[in-house]
Amino acid sequence: MQVSVFVLVLFCLCLSVYGKNKHEGSIKHDDPMLNTETPNYKEYCVIGAGPGGLQIAYYLESSERDYIVFEKGHGAGTFYNKFPIHRKLISLNKVYTGKTNKEFNMRHDWNSLLSNDESLLMTKYSEEFFPPADVLVQYLNDYATKLNLKVQYNSTMHDILKRKDGLFQMWDQHNNAYTCKYVIVATGIAKPNHIDFPGSDLTVPYEDLTLDLKPYEGKNVWILGRGNSAYEVAQHIMGVTNFIAMMAKTRTRLAWATHYVGDLRAINNDLLDNYQLKSLDGLFEGDVTVLNLKRSNLTGRIYTLEPGSDRDTIPGGKDVKKFQTDPTRRGFDHVITCLGFKFDDSIFHPSIKLRKSGRSTSKGKYPLISPMYESLDVRNLYFAGTNTHSLDWRKSAGGFIHGYRYTVRTLHRIMEWTHHGVQWPAVKFSNPLDLLPHVLKRVNEASDIYQMFSEICDVIIFGEDKISSEYLESFPCPLVSILPHVSGHKVPGSVMVLSMEYGKNFSGVGKDVFHGKRAARDPREGHKASLLHPVIYYYGKLFTTADHIHKHKQWVLPVPDRIVSLIEEFTTKFDAERSHVLMFRRFIEDSIGVDMRHWFANQCLKLSLTETNIPLGCQTPSLPAVTDFISNTVNATPTYQQPLVELDVTNNHRNYIKYLPRYVTKLK
Repeated sequence: MQVSVFVLVLFCLCLSVYGKNKHEGSIKHDDPMLNTETPNYKEYCVIGAGPGGLQIAYYLESSERDYIVFEKGHGAGTFYNKFPIHRKLISLNKVYTGKTNKEFNMRHDWNSLLSNDESLLMTKYSEEFFPPADVLVQYLNDYATKLNLKVQYNSTMHDILKRKDGLFQMWDQHNNAYTCKYVIVATGIAKPNHIDFPGSDLTVPYEDLTLDLKPYEGKNVWILGRGNSAYEVAQHIMGVTNFIAMMAKTRTRLAWATHYVGDLRAINNDLLDNYQLKSLDGLFEGDVTVLNLKRSNLTGRIYTLEPGSDRDTIPGGKDVKKFQTDPTRRGFDHVITCLGFKFDDSIFHPSIKLRKSGRSTSKGKYPLISPMYESLDVRNLYFAGTNTHSLDWRKSAGGFIHGYRYTVRTLHRIMEWTHHGVQWPAVKFSNPLDLLPHVLKRVNEASDIYQMFSEICDVIIFGEDKISSEYLESFPCPLVSILPHVSGHKVPGSVMVLSMEYGKNFSGVGKDVFHGKRAARDPREGHKASLLHPVIYYYGKLFTTADHIHKHKQWVLPVPDRIVSLIEEFTTKFDAERSHVLMFRRFIEDSIGVDMRHWFANQCLKLSLTETNIPLGCQTPSLPAVTDFISNTVNATPTYQQPLVELDVTNNHRNYIKYLPRYVTKLK
């Protein structure tokens, strides 16, 4: 008996000590921020082994950095073990494109992560256009295994804090402490968004749904919310219900009209057909926060009371509704809430207070971050994956795998320079004749600027001679003004920025994107192009951050010195000889004042003997007879003595040339 009492007292004493400081043993102070020890130190700690966490882990592994990834689940991609509830992804998995170019094919593969392993593509795992979520989970686990990524599973991290010495410290569920210099949070937007209102306990949240259709047979169903998850639920149950009503505060946003893949996709919009063709199902607008639900004892169904009123207007009640055409008047057997997800900041210690993006910094969906993917509240705290979508919300694809696989790479390149002095990768060209084919290759193949349109750009930095250049691929458009600080590359002269964009007034809710004149045909009217097309900006000198801040909200970049929009193309292949290639070549020529034509040897010899200014295309050691002469005229300003089109000038060519911009030299 005495032994039992002693054990009980000892247990209570230990519990009391733990209650005073649950991190005792790894912390030497009551205030853990004063600790100076470095248990289980890693330079980079990544939280979450979803697609974003695995993608940044791949780049940290490739650059041989000291890192670890913590994942609370028993495998990668824990979120996708449950979501979407109905198990079908709405991200494209196009196996056949008619091309073997991997980069081009990634434009139409919305699920694969970036790697050097050709077997790690979702198109190798499924041929379904919209693959099952379970296949994605298998893919993510194979990705982590095959690439030997350092992932520690079954590790639920909590109380992440920043100590006074600048290091981060955190603990797992077993009270093991870890310290690191940089933290990258890649936990996604995984916390279901719940709204409390009178009667909300009568609703069933999206995350609690099952695939069983039996409960909905012959029932009236009310869905609160109007995102893809709401339509996903409606799509699944509409075949067995009496009718479905859907309510949200804002009108339906169709992805094909807004060109934002987070809006309603066609795969889930059968309810709209039913609504407009009057087949019982329908939708209406209303504010979820003012609802007041009550179950009728008479019918057993759920009804709404009038907002702000105590009148009992449900069947069996003593009052009658003022408006008897209310779409909810028939009552509902089930009310389902599909109110989306938000960022979960419960993993942080109370000392870290993160603001949220949006109108309310306390209730926003995403953490508030800078264009460098760093928290605006805590230095060296970075975010990767869908939780960085505040930077391009409703504008581009940064909230989805096919978008953030590139923003994660961008984050890694930023950290490589700012933390380790490794410059942003660049391709160097000694002359613009070699530059042009590379630009055309990027426009026609690159997936990064294609998927992250208007957010990720290519930047060409010209040397002081305007002949040599450096080509920086996949650079954040909002950071061009501080390019030297972000990339480590100097900008001695002019710059050119390449962006993929939709037409300025084409996308939007309620826009008629199928009107008969939606496709521009005339090369002179590239600025009127509606669908995705290349836009090239030229600046005589790098613009300032103030210029970028004060730009028009519809513009990707500030007003340039020169700009050209290439005409759109049906299959997004911008390689037409006259409509695309010639237009872009002339734009470069006009911007930097260099003749970019290629010449035959006999033409170069004639020019060297008759002209004082030799075209750049003739300034080459491959012509020994004129090498010495040419070397003395390398810096000469070119003059266009010959026609700029190396073709027989037929009537058709003349008719075409007259439609080119004003800087085309007049043909003889």
